[in-house]
Amino acid sequence: MVDYSVWDHIEVSDDEDETHPNIDTASLFRWRHQARVERMEQFQKEKEELDKGCRECKRKLAECQKKLKELEVAEPGGGSGGVRGERERLQAEAQQLRHEERNWESKMEELRKKEKNMPWNVDTLSKDGFSKSVFNVKAEEKEETEEQKEQKHKTFVERHEKQIKHFGMLRRWDDSQKYLSDNPHLVCEETANYLVIWCIDLEVEEKQALMEQVAHQTIVMQFILELAKSLKVDPRACFRQFFTKIKTADQQYMEGFNDELEAFKERVRGRAKARIERAMREYEEEERQKRLGPGGLDPVDVYESLPPELQKCFDAKDVQMLQDTISRMDPTEAKYHMQRCIDSGLWVPNHQ
Repeated sequence: MVDYSVWDHIEVSDDEDETHPNIDTASLFRWRHQARVERMEQFQKEKEELDKGCRECKRKLAECQKKLKELEVAEPGGGSGGVRGERERLQAEAQQLRHEERNWESKMEELRKKEKNMPWNVDTLSKDGFSKSVFNVKAEEKEETEEQKEQKHKTFVERHEKQIKHFGMLRRWDDSQKYLSDNPHLVCEETANYLVIWCIDLEVEEKQALMEQVAHQTIVMQFILELAKSLKVDPRACFRQFFTKIKTADQQYMEGFNDELEAFKERVRGRAKARIERAMREYEEEERQKRLGPGGLDPVDVYESLPPELQKCFDAKDVQMLQDTISRMDPTEAKYHMQRCIDSGLWVPNHQ
């Protein structure tokens, strides 16, 4: 049996409507049509504004999450106070953006319901109903714990490190596409994370040219992952679309890619610098701990705090000069400095 209820929401066509003989039918039809068109245009404008706002919110959230991920990859142990503060700021920003994203999606859903209940008419029925592509939606995955992510990354790298490094050394679009076609398992977050860490390692080792090469491939992988998120598909199903797009890209798209690449390289330099400075501080602290005397004082610090006349005695390694200098000093001051020298190991009593 045919279900005629589908036609319940179709507006009566203008030329089927009965009007009074004294009414200018043609004008009435024009007015009705114009009002309908204006309603449709207003609805379309509202739809476009919501869509734009939703996409912008998603873009900001993706950017914030990417920065947070880079920070977590570069500083897995939490880092310094400044790094922890930046992580907390990004986490708060991401939480706020996720809240805004839910609000945008709620408004979009309300608009879709409104659109579904709108009456059909000659203008809507004549529109192309097959103007958009349909992709297989990636199923929602249960969020992994940090321990699971770390173990997953470690296992993946152990299996595929050689292949990841090979991809990182490629430059031409065609070579990258072919290599990922032959090794689709590399199209994933683990590869992107490894490339980020490798970039920082290369910068620390002062291999800037190689770092910039690998950085290029890092952004390639990140663009593919972002495309997959926007399409809600597995990254392995859309990496060819990225290469098709980038190989024929207009100036604006290429500028966006290059801007992201330059910003990433700048972040890598910053992370490398912070890592070097932290390593230097740790080394200096280890050396200081080794130098500490029996009283827990650093002989270098103690020496630098001595009056110049006492410093000359230690420079000359002259015990008699030291004793003569102390005898001329205020007893309290002399006792203070000599006790610090003993506690730091700079001076060992009864040892000449």
